[in-house]
Amino acid sequence: MKATSDTRAKALIVEDDTQIRRFVRTALESQGLEVHETSTGRQGLTDAGRLKADLLIVDLGLPDMDGVDVIRELRVKSAVPVIVLSARSLESAKIAALDAGADDYLTKPFSVGELLARVRAAIRRSRSADSGQRKEFSLGELKVDLVKRRVTSADKEVHLTPIEYRLLEALVQNAGRVMTHQQLLREVWGPQHTEDSHYIRIYMAQLRHKLEKDPARPRFLLTETGIGYRLADPD
Repeated sequence: MKATSDTRAKALIVEDDTQIRRFVRTALESQGLEVHETSTGRQGLTDAGRLKADLLIVDLGLPDMDGVDVIRELRVKSAVPVIVLSARSLESAKIAALDAGADDYLTKPFSVGELLARVRAAIRRSRSADSGQRKEFSLGELKVDLVKRRVTSADKEVHLTPIEYRLLEALVQNAGRVMTHQQLLREVWGPQHTEDSHYIRIYMAQLRHKLEKDPARPRFLLTETGIGYRLADPD
């Protein structure tokens, strides 16, 4: 996704480790992004608004404030995509960052290829959202028409129950993004059901049986162990 000079996306790196900042900057600039950087959370919040950044890459262990708090404050006034880079590998840390509003999470150490794939997906989703919500989604043999509420697989219409459809719709509107159990429960079942994660397991299993060739080895409806689910992004 090399951007042209007229439409270069702006990325802001909020990271206090100089070597990692340099590594990430080089990777992003190789893709034609305009890159800015800072080492503190407070300055990152200021710069995100001033620069009108298209993407933030945020470390959680910042010297002045926790990265999760940076994301929370940012989300009050901005929907800019946020990718977390952190040495914190516990599922609880990932869930906290994603629930605060992060779009994706990479654990250090990470590869350049994986980072750039996540960056491309985040910017593509953001630009798609700017032009309005998805009306159609296509990935391999799976097609979802969100206007007609019609789902097909290998050109055959698939009947979904209302809850199965709402769950799939939530994943489609966030394709490529990890959705935590709580996020999906709030969106599909409502805020009173945020502790009922067994609902998701039951309905996700039903969706996979209807949409995946091999439900035990899903290609579209992916599990993020201990965190939630993700619909594969049509890259």
